[in-house]
Amino acid sequence: MLMAFSDEGQAMNKNVLVKTIQTMNSHLPTRRVNLAELLKMEKPGIRGKDNTFFITDKSELDLISASLPRFLWSRLRLPMLIEMSPDFGSGSARIQGEVEVELVCKLLGKDRQYSKQMIIYMPEVRDLRRKLPTTTQYAFITNLRERGVE
Repeated sequence: MLMAFSDEGQAMNKNVLVKTIQTMNSHLPTRRVNLAELLKMEKPGIRGKDNTFFITDKSELDLISASLPRFLWSRLRLPMLIEMSPDFGSGSARIQGEVEVELVCKLLGKDRQYSKQMIIYMPEVRDLRRKLPTTTQYAFITNLRERGVE
């Protein structure tokens, strides 16, 4: 059975989807902070868009700083975002940023990738979150472009 949707109905569905994703991402930081800055803070943490203050565990910062050369500390933005989207395939997530990719490869024991992004799968996501629960956060994204048949 084929169903036709009006442009108005599709626009309304998109608006609902956008609002839902915005709500799901309300915990994300207003500004990500680099590792060098966090290491200098007495009580390291990041404020979310919803005004929640997330404390960053110093032992995680130590693990991260031991995993990366010092010259990269100012380039690593935390919390590291684990982007979840159906566009990446079932059970997969994306990590973006050259230094972020380098860190994830090191922590997960993967071959170093010289790339600005990488896809990881649920067992790796769980492993990463287990190692870095306070310095990683999920971000939910979607592609709202039309996927029609031509």
